[in-house]
Amino acid sequence: MNEDFLNVIESRRSIRKFHPDEIPDKHIQRLIESGISAPSAGNRQPWRIVVTKDSKIKEKLKRGAFGQRFISEAPVVISVCMVPEESAERYGDRGRTLYAFQDTAALTQNILLAAHTMGYGSCWVGAFDDAMVAEALNVPEGIRPIAIIPIGKIAGEYPQLRPRRPISEIVVQNSF
Repeated sequence: MNEDFLNVIESRRSIRKFHPDEIPDKHIQRLIESGISAPSAGNRQPWRIVVTKDSKIKEKLKRGAFGQRFISEAPVVISVCMVPEESAERYGDRGRTLYAFQDTAALTQNILLAAHTMGYGSCWVGAFDDAMVAEALNVPEGIRPIAIIPIGKIAGEYPQLRPRRPISEIVVQNSF
């Protein structure tokens, strides 16, 4: 068993305070490589990734995300977008309405874990106006923004673990 990896998973936190230091392109590339190693139904890989460093676009993303200031303060923002029809080609409506979401969620989680492993803070932002974010990123028709991930060196104290529900409340053996 790889305890180090389990510790990475369990120690990751949502970070909302960043130093303005740039992230090297080779680190961004590594984050993306980790992201796209995620599983996807039928290996359809129904995702697109937008890397944003431009302050004007980050400001638009912040506005689209209901004013979440830390988005524009991060040195880089990775936006994960879904191409539902790429899953639907093989799996029909289930691919469009479920698998494409699962696939992009797995990619997002991989990026969060990779950022943490590399010493960066990140946050999975899902609270945003789809149309405003799509406009900010110039997203083509048929593609939908799913997650905004601001990433940067952590400023301030590392957050404590927030309470988790006890396993006894969430695990059911064999069936409900």
